Amino acid sequence: MIYSTATVPVNPECETTLTREQVWKGLELKARDARLFLPPGLCTRCDVVEESATHFVREATIAGSDIREIITLEPQSKVTFFQATGAREGAIVNELFEDEAGALQLKFYCYLGLRGKEPGGPEEQAEQAQFDSDKGYRSALLSTLKRTRELVAKGKL
Repeated sequence: MIYSTATVPVNPECETTLTREQVWKGLELKARDARLFLPPGLCTRCDVVEESATHFVREATIAGSDIREIITLEPQSKVTFFQATGAREGAIVNELFEDEAGALQLKFYCYLGLRGKEPGGPEEQAEQAQFDSDKGYRSALLSTLKRTRELVAKGKL
């Protein structure tokens, strides 16, 4: 089982301040179309194929892999990506919250396994190392906030 977590401040010094509403709109937009937030060419397809009052389903091609995710939104708080098909199974969560000092934080965490691979085996260990590295989800959180700031500055969020 892979468990990884990372938390970053939404409004560090020297950055344009984002409100909870702006960050939430960015997270929701990212859930609906990852292409807008991932490096160019990494996500080549991202389509919402089903929508209901409680969730939506997106199909995407990310890093050459086709995935289907069931996505739930807890407004102004949490986006959960349930991995329905693809190499991974489990859940990935992006959570927006205020710490004990009242500062807005963005947290990523996941509980995942790899379909068809030995639990705790070399593939899972490699995935764990990638998630926990400087190029893992901490950097993804930072790039999400950077892209959100860009969209706010352009008046698109």
